[in-house]
Amino acid sequence: MKEVDYIVVGCGLAGISFCEELRAHDKSFVVFDDQSQQSSIVAAGLYNPVILKRFTAVWKAEEQLEMAFHFYEDLENLLGVKLDYKLSVYRRFASVEEQNDWFNASDKPALESFLSPKLIKNDNPEINAPYGFGEVLQTGRIDTSTLLKHYKLYLKTINSYSNETFDYSLLIIGKNHITYKNVKAKFIVFAEGFGMVGNPLFGDLPLNVAKGEVLTIKAPDLRMDFILKSSVFVVPELDDCYSVGATYNWTDKTHNITEDAKTELLDKLRNLIRCNYEVVNQVAGIRPTVKDRRPLVGVHSKYQNAAILNGLGTRGVMIGPYVAKQLFLHLENGWPLDPEIDIRRFQS
Repeated sequence: MKEVDYIVVGCGLAGISFCEELRAHDKSFVVFDDQSQQSSIVAAGLYNPVILKRFTAVWKAEEQLEMAFHFYEDLENLLGVKLDYKLSVYRRFASVEEQNDWFNASDKPALESFLSPKLIKNDNPEINAPYGFGEVLQTGRIDTSTLLKHYKLYLKTINSYSNETFDYSLLIIGKNHITYKNVKAKFIVFAEGFGMVGNPLFGDLPLNVAKGEVLTIKAPDLRMDFILKSSVFVVPELDDCYSVGATYNWTDKTHNITEDAKTELLDKLRNLIRCNYEVVNQVAGIRPTVKDRRPLVGVHSKYQNAAILNGLGTRGVMIGPYVAKQLFLHLENGWPLDPEIDIRRFQS
């Protein structure tokens, strides 16, 4: 029987964030993951402290960003790969009215450190932006595909990764320990994304699913060194490639790519850029979201050694480290969770 401090189910952004919290405190753990969840890919890895549709700050934006910057720097050092690409987000203005809305928002105390008050004129002939852009500060892209790949390889080197589907029927929860197959642990944390809907312990929580699809285009003439936000995001990748996304589908729960999503994204892209491009890839994933736009964090009402970390939504690269630390301190030290993320808000 292998004895560890924690069993972690799932190795997406939530699972990695919690594993890093465990590693920072010298806690032993093993991860069970079947690689079935792809929401981290669909998010394109953006970190952006502003909701650009409404010009409002993201919940706990300053705290999240400060923690995330250190988190990904540490991961780069651990894994020996480049993950964090510092890129400005340029919000394309569709009218003079939008320019004015931006300038008004940039004067607000909650946004002044995130929104530049300067109007940026468009000097790229391949971008259709006659009203220019507003620049969002402290933004960028995390290469989530590289992160997931290399983190799992790292876990294998320390014998902490098991590539298998978690079988709930084999889980035995005792008063002071958890047993699963040949592993005994003090705690189990479920960070399984959309897979939570089949979890008999937490499946009754109100997790919504939003399927998203993202295209990768190759556009050598675009020559864009910032993230462009309009009706879609256009995110620079390597080798003249750009991610374009993402769609939202609230009924389709498959990971299959669709022609409808491709058509929707290309229609929006056609109004945004003028240069020729080639579609070289398309991916789909299911985002775990919650109706109040806050994560699902906490412990089971009956089993205090069974916990959940889920519902990170579209901003997982920002919020993951923040909520992982909250859960760890709650389990280890009894610190209270922020009521806005505590699952008890949905329990009578």
